[in-house]
Amino acid sequence: MKLPSKVKLVDVGPRDGLQNEKSPVPAEIKIGLVHRLQDAGLTEIEVTSFVSPKWVPQMADNVEVMAGIHRKPGVRYSVLTPNMKGFEAALPTRPDEIVVFAAASEAFSQRNINCSIEESIERFRPVVEAAKAHGIHTRGAISCAVGCPYEGEVAPERVAMVARLMKGIGVQHMGVADTIGVGTPRKVQAALEAALKHYDINDISGHFHDTYGQALGNTLASLELGVWQYDTSSAGLGGCPFAKGATGNVATEDVVYMLHGMGIETGIDLDKLIDAGTYISDFLQRKPNSRAATALLNKRMTA
Repeated sequence: MKLPSKVKLVDVGPRDGLQNEKSPVPAEIKIGLVHRLQDAGLTEIEVTSFVSPKWVPQMADNVEVMAGIHRKPGVRYSVLTPNMKGFEAALPTRPDEIVVFAAASEAFSQRNINCSIEESIERFRPVVEAAKAHGIHTRGAISCAVGCPYEGEVAPERVAMVARLMKGIGVQHMGVADTIGVGTPRKVQAALEAALKHYDINDISGHFHDTYGQALGNTLASLELGVWQYDTSSAGLGGCPFAKGATGNVATEDVVYMLHGMGIETGIDLDKLIDAGTYISDFLQRKPNSRAATALLNKRMTA
């Protein structure tokens, strides 16, 4: 079985990882995290989101954060813009990529944004068209691609439908997200294969949560399909809002450790990555939620 020789990781820690933190994280700390991630070799960083501060107060400093970043050549800085108001607010901050997302679960879509899947994607049409007009790359994500907290298991056909609709409005890249972390390897492969009916292998990525400890296994199963792009979160930042106390995004450190152990290139310096995760974890006053980071930090202490 031929696995990819190189993998690209998008660190979503500054946005997806921090957005649900209850205590405010100052802009300078978020900027410091972005700088440490790019210094570690990350070339794709999801920085912030342009949504109403009423709903996501943690991201209210989005303009300040984007303005404070010392941009590094070759790094793509992305922001979440779920509607035209968000896109128009983001545009002056010069994002390299915008992100939109829709659920593969009808119940999830109705409960979260009070409209159907098809209606939610139509709302993105003007956003994607505006991004294209300004030469900004568009990345989409299919949330609840394997399971939903309201519907239970989600059929691959639903994933294929969302991928088809997203492709129809011009979204260039599609992430397949196991939002609540219930997926297992074969189910994740089925979801990815459904999206691959409408997107090329080079335009597909995996986004796995570790709620049930399956994220690394799901990453390996995706590698077996040839998928070579993944969303991860430094220090495992981000919980799962539908499973109290459960871990959320898979830790970038754990994925990098696994990939390097398999001889797969990432371009990431694991030691510097661990330093980045320690930096934000120290601010949050907790240990990094990464087994690889914990083991290697312990090794440093005994060296």
